[in-house]
Amino acid sequence: MDKQLTRQQHLDLNYYMRLNRAVEDTMVKLFRQNKIVGGLYSSLGQEAISVGTAYALRKNDWLAPMIRNIGALLVKGVPPRDIFTQHMAKYTSPTLGKDGTSHFGDLDKLHIVSPISMLGDLIPVMAGVAIGSRYLGQKIVTMTWIGDGGSSTGVFHEGLNFAATQKAPFVLILENNQWAYSTPVRRQVPIENLADRAKAYGIPSYIVDGNDVVEVFTTTREAVERARNGEGPILIEAKSFRRLGHAQHDPAEYVPKEQRTYWESRDPITLYEKYLTDEKLLDAKSKKELEQKIDTLLSKERDFAENSPMPPPELAEKGVYCTGDDCHKIRPKWERPLSEVTPPKSSIAAVWTVEGFGSGKSSGGKNAPIHFGDTSSSAASPQHVEEEVIEEKLAPKAPAKAVAKKSAGANGKNGASSKSAKSTPSKPAKISSKSSVSAKSSAARRSPAGKARR
Repeated sequence: MDKQLTRQQHLDLNYYMRLNRAVEDTMVKLFRQNKIVGGLYSSLGQEAISVGTAYALRKNDWLAPMIRNIGALLVKGVPPRDIFTQHMAKYTSPTLGKDGTSHFGDLDKLHIVSPISMLGDLIPVMAGVAIGSRYLGQKIVTMTWIGDGGSSTGVFHEGLNFAATQKAPFVLILENNQWAYSTPVRRQVPIENLADRAKAYGIPSYIVDGNDVVEVFTTTREAVERARNGEGPILIEAKSFRRLGHAQHDPAEYVPKEQRTYWESRDPITLYEKYLTDEKLLDAKSKKELEQKIDTLLSKERDFAENSPMPPPELAEKGVYCTGDDCHKIRPKWERPLSEVTPPKSSIAAVWTVEGFGSGKSSGGKNAPIHFGDTSSSAASPQHVEEEVIEEKLAPKAPAKAVAKKSAGANGKNGASSKSAKSTPSKPAKISSKSSVSAKSSAARRSPAGKARR
């Protein structure tokens, strides 16, 4: 028996994988009965990845699943009825029937970020959650998943680079399930191991057998603790196979029969139950008891979902936009003193004065670094006087000779102006704008306030 795991951990992994498959089998039946409103995306053959990775997280860690990561939701504590009602768009669902797929989360209690349809977008989101939590003083790790096809999107690379530069405590699980819809991996990328993409961002990576739940769990646990201890983001490539088509409408006839047969022989649940039996952790009796436990649970949860009402029509106009506390009351949960991240108090007002613009208050009533004329001023106000002084300072200067020639041309060679100009040839003279400066401007220049501004 693997000495790294306790007996209970082994049994938990088996339970969640079996529950994952049973939940999806139940939804396939509901879909064929036309009770599923949206699409249905299977993870048949990939249960070990969702369960093994999510099981490596702590209770206060954050995750963001994709449409095939129902196993991760179950591990986190989401009851099957939430998954059933969500896909059936019932009023009792987490979104009150406003969505017919797996787009729901729980930010307050379970720390689950809702899936985003645009593949790859969860990567920068979860990197941001990791950075924000670090700022709050929470020593947590965030996790999300991406498929082999999604790893070719631009935001995959941008998000992973962002996480790497910020050393975010973030673990990315890359599920290499061999097919991006109907495109095989060999036609997507020219490399054998998608984990090699981590090298471009200077971060470590692992490659695991995605059908071996113990290997998935132990490797992810190591990566999670490395990220938690400040080593930055880590990429894990889990090699597996999607045994059903992209969704229920896709028969996946493009998959070679030989490939399907090979991976069916490597079913992760079958392999693990054989391992547990060999290690005397599971026998026929306990296996039957487990099956009965799951059947009883899902029968109850399915009945609840089928008997739940559809949402009322008037709900459609509600919750379109977040309106504050009546929408949600989630607040940052600080685990460090606020003084550590609060600027020190100062007696100096945070106002800059820029020549040519001055300073003032914005239309919102707060001090603004630059005044753009959105506050009223009068000719007699100190603000107006200050602006006149600044305008004088910024007025263009002309050489004394140019002024002298102008005066001579206007008054003749022997005029008083000409003599005045010749008497001070070395001093620059200001153009006529000087004479327009009011007495108030002069007073302002002599005042303490005016002196301080200079």
